[in-house]
Amino acid sequence: MRITDLKYYRAWQAAVDFDLAAKFDSIDFSDEAIDAGYRMQASAVFSSNIEGNPVDLNSFMNSVTGKKNFKPRKEIEEIEDLVSAYEFARDNDLNEKNLLKAHKILSRTILIRDKQGKYRTERMGVFEPTGLVFLAIEPQFVKGKMKELFEDVDELLSKNLSIAEVFYHASLLHLKFVHIHPFWDGNGRAARLLEKWFLLQKLNGRAWKIQSERFYKDNLATYYASINLGADYYALNYDNCIPFLLHLVNSIK
Repeated sequence: MRITDLKYYRAWQAAVDFDLAAKFDSIDFSDEAIDAGYRMQASAVFSSNIEGNPVDLNSFMNSVTGKKNFKPRKEIEEIEDLVSAYEFARDNDLNEKNLLKAHKILSRTILIRDKQGKYRTERMGVFEPTGLVFLAIEPQFVKGKMKELFEDVDELLSKNLSIAEVFYHASLLHLKFVHIHPFWDGNGRAARLLEKWFLLQKLNGRAWKIQSERFYKDNLATYYASINLGADYYALNYDNCIPFLLHLVNSIK
């Protein structure tokens, strides 16, 4: 499955139960309304919450405004690193080299230095209390799959896409990245950042008004369930991808 593939586009369009273009056009995208700095912080908090970070948005913002009254905490630093990665995405083009730089930034608190911003060289699985739920592709194939992924990203970035196509391909990019699972840790955070980064490249600052990370956090069970399309990389059945592809578009509903 390539992220440029339109195989599921019509089925996805039919499943979207509202006028996406009209809804998107109705959002207030004035500079004053966007408040990109706060939106980046909120995105980082909700994305970190998905990975088990217990710091809520109110607590994090209070740590920012009253920093000298707060003791440094790993959980706060973890979110601050992710905010820095979002800021990096805001200021830089989306490409493979910059993704690795962004991962190095976001993983400063969660990985040892030798593994920050580098693809994994070991087998990697996704585990739940019941056991192994997904076995990612072998490490020797990760670089090749990521090269292929960014060839597709480059192609999509060069095209004039409709609003619907932007949402469709951004969702596929998120899903495909998660399935490659290229890093030792931080894959979920990087996937959600990558999706927002693609939206930024296609929609400019308007992307900050899309509260996708909050929507995923608020619908965590269905978010994770819809990612699971097979027991391992080779068993993935993208015929069942529509429920996942609807999450991003439903975040503006």
